[in-house]
Amino acid sequence: MYLSTRIVLSLALAATLTACAPQPEQMTWPTPRPLGQDIPVFQPPTTSEENAKTPPFLEVPGAELTLKTALTLALIHNPELKSFSWAVRAREAGALQAGLFPNPELDINIENVAGSGAFNDTAQAETTIQLSQLIELGGKRAARTRSAVLEQNLSAWDYEIKRMEVFTQVSKAFTKALSAQEGLALMEEVLQIGQKVVETVSARVQAGKASPVEETKVRVTLASLNIKLGRAQRELMLSRKNLAATWGSNSPRFERVLGQLDAVSDIPTQETLAQALSQNPELARWAVEISTRQTAVSLEKSKAIPDVTLSGGFRRLNGSDDDAFVFGLSFPLPLFNRNQGGTLEARHELAKAEEARRAAEIQLNNNLNAVYNTLAAAQAELKALNQQVLPGANRAFEAVNEGYRLGKFSLMDVLDAQRTISDSKMQYLETLTNYYLALADLEQLIGTSISSQADSANKKNPAMQQKEGAQ
Repeated sequence: MYLSTRIVLSLALAATLTACAPQPEQMTWPTPRPLGQDIPVFQPPTTSEENAKTPPFLEVPGAELTLKTALTLALIHNPELKSFSWAVRAREAGALQAGLFPNPELDINIENVAGSGAFNDTAQAETTIQLSQLIELGGKRAARTRSAVLEQNLSAWDYEIKRMEVFTQVSKAFTKALSAQEGLALMEEVLQIGQKVVETVSARVQAGKASPVEETKVRVTLASLNIKLGRAQRELMLSRKNLAATWGSNSPRFERVLGQLDAVSDIPTQETLAQALSQNPELARWAVEISTRQTAVSLEKSKAIPDVTLSGGFRRLNGSDDDAFVFGLSFPLPLFNRNQGGTLEARHELAKAEEARRAAEIQLNNNLNAVYNTLAAAQAELKALNQQVLPGANRAFEAVNEGYRLGKFSLMDVLDAQRTISDSKMQYLETLTNYYLALADLEQLIGTSISSQADSANKKNPAMQQKEGAQ
């Protein structure tokens, strides 16, 4: 009983050298960028018990798919985005681990036993029970914890970057599916025009006003249009599969997408968009990256200060039937290794991160310039096609087709007019598709939609508000 009491007292004395680990900092997710912030996303559970509560797969409602539903499906079920969210949880656990104190060590040592003479048994034994605790000095634990928390925040920013990438990926896949859908409808329309030409030529051949060779030529052209129609059907099926793949589905369960590609809006000025570039999470993450590197320098510098190991315990001397306490203090002598290399490496990594941040800013501005030029060119081309090319091609085809029926134009004139109207409509659809694909890239760069950006610009411009009010 006496020995047990002494052991307990000794352990309690040594335990005072330790401290309770602090509560881990709670995870603070970065504020989502305005682009798609109203759409729910997958959030990984914090405990294994919550795994069973993962929401079930969201089914596509009915045969028609809207962009909002496609985005919701992808942001909840996209496998890549899920992996990034689990990476955040892993860094969260790493931050928890980094804040913990090192465990104390229990050492039990029995001396002067199983020898010779008076030491052939345990009569002269000396039993020492000792508890040791490593005390980290120089702010190592604080720097390590802060570094882990910053790594956690970096991972959260990477998740936000991936969320916007998935958002853009779905928007572009939806645009391509909608374009392929309208392309198929356009090919069907062109096929009807070709059928109309065949009927006109056939009527002239039957009336003896045209050679049967001309009918053969237009039927060959019609067969070529049927081949293009089949190609358009296959492209539509592929685009639907690519869209469904964004939420991890192997086959599309929808039959058509709902949307409109002809609603082209004005683009804000390049200066306005450049100011909005600060919404891009790739720029925001670099502030955390620099802080992480600065903390890494502090952590490496703190390693130059040696840690201290304190120990305390109880010793039982059987020979004299006495008890005693033992205390100890140990620390390395920093004669050769003061972590010079580690500190220098951390400084170089900090310099590298600062240069990488500047490179990222330049690259984002270059991307903005390229996308803006693409949008401006597409908008100008759409305006010309819509106001001049398409109306002219339609009028020319109707006039030539009617003139051919009356014998005023040749078959070559009809085929040329048919090809012109077909190419013009295809060019319009292609340019419109490129416009929306570039628009998706632009909105990813500025982190918000063009419509909200234009509304914000109008609020800052009273003259624009007055103009809109007059309209």
